[in-house]
Amino acid sequence: MTFEEEFRLLVSGYYGIYEMDEYELKVYVLKQIEDYIRDFILENPIPSFPYHEVAQELEKAPIKTKLQDSLLILNRVKAPLELSLLIRRKLNEMKK
Repeated sequence: MTFEEEFRLLVSGYYGIYEMDEYELKVYVLKQIEDYIRDFILENPIPSFPYHEVAQELEKAPIKTKLQDSLLILNRVKAPLELSLLIRRKLNEMKK
């Protein structure tokens, strides 16, 4: 996975969790992911990569994609299992 793809995954996952209004403690997880993204950018700078534009583009991505990406990054930030289960439930409801 390239650094660009990794950045897209992280930001998309962030917006997926942002959509989880069912989870009252999402603010804390969002802060963890923000810090993780910030650290990722500092450790792996990508010259002339439009970070802000890509983030705005991903904010408009389909919610299903964002939720799936969020499942991939929750383990990295050591988020509560409860949030993963809520996301999986929401994805299952979308399939119906």
